[in-house]
Amino acid sequence: MKPQNVKNGRKGLWTSYAFFIALTFLIASCKKDAMVTPVSAAESTATGATTSTSATTPSGSTSATPTSATTPVPATGTTPAAGSAAATTAATPAVTTASTPTAAATAAASAYTSSGPINLSGSHDITISGKLINGGSVPAITLTNCYNVHITKNMLGNSTDVGVYLYNCYNITVDYNNITNVSTGVYVVNTTGGGIAVNYNQFKNMVGPMPRGQFVQFNTVSGAGNSISYNKGENIFGQSNPEDAINVYKSSGTSSSPIQVIGNWIRGGGPSATGGGIMLGDTGGSYEIASGNILVDPGQYGIAIAGGDHMSITNNSIYGKAQSFTNIGLYIWGQSGSACTNATISGNQVKFMSKSNAENDAWVGTGEATPSGWSTNTFGANISASILPSVVVSF
Repeated sequence: MKPQNVKNGRKGLWTSYAFFIALTFLIASCKKDAMVTPVSAAESTATGATTSTSATTPSGSTSATPTSATTPVPATGTTPAAGSAAATTAATPAVTTASTPTAAATAAASAYTSSGPINLSGSHDITISGKLINGGSVPAITLTNCYNVHITKNMLGNSTDVGVYLYNCYNITVDYNNITNVSTGVYVVNTTGGGIAVNYNQFKNMVGPMPRGQFVQFNTVSGAGNSISYNKGENIFGQSNPEDAINVYKSSGTSSSPIQVIGNWIRGGGPSATGGGIMLGDTGGSYEIASGNILVDPGQYGIAIAGGDHMSITNNSIYGKAQSFTNIGLYIWGQSGSACTNATISGNQVKFMSKSNAENDAWVGTGEATPSGWSTNTFGANISASILPSVVVSF
């Protein structure tokens, strides 16, 4: 709408000026406020929850730290012949890929809010999300005596200690986090209430040193509903110092709810002379299952049972090229005085080269009973490093 023309000299001028001012005010009043960009989800705490960066709760580095089981070195040339039945193809977790790892990292960084290390004791019914935490000399996140906590969609790293440390907790879910450049990604200790789920995370370059160096380790974990599943982990040689990628130590599930290590993607390991891919039954335990995992060059060994009752390794794919530290793809051997009973090893595809470039796929330790399903494994399988993408993690 235009101002009206008034032809009565000064009166018309003032009338036009007043109308112009009113119109300007009207237009200004109709403008929307500028949009405020929402911030990432912050930590939501229940009443009584405490956060501290100086609490005296023991960190991962001060807890009992089991050493990895020593892997046997069978004589070259003793690899069993291929099984009589073809192995079932290992299940693979869904993958969301970015155009490049750098682009993914840049996009992800915008979703986080910087935070100091988080240390909670006795907290429950909370979510820790959207945090960017550099741990320094302490774990990025420590939970002690906590329950019903969800740790999700955080970027955690750059610590001489662990990424996430759980002590005497239950019903804790750790998922969709990126964890890098820490001694161990997630370390769970003395947890007997069950419900520990470490799923759908990405791990890159664990730096140890031994006895740390795992993407995930369960240490004296028991109960139902415990899982280490559908994670993706990559150790780049020369940038990492890993031990076992996944280690289950003195831990037990139940007959109806075994500890599940399912659908993980693991690439890279070494140069440890004892570390490797997935270790079940380290110094005993019971009811643990590793199934549908895919491992490429995981270290000195691929997947193993080192003791315990009702351990199962089924439908995994294990490939290893010859390196200065490689030994064997798949084995069962009771160690540290822990016998292996009621074991199942079936449907696995294995092609693994020792450091002498001799194929050394599998071994049943001296005195061990042949596991159920042994003849259904495929040793000398027609697989290569291409069973996993060349880049496993997307940050």
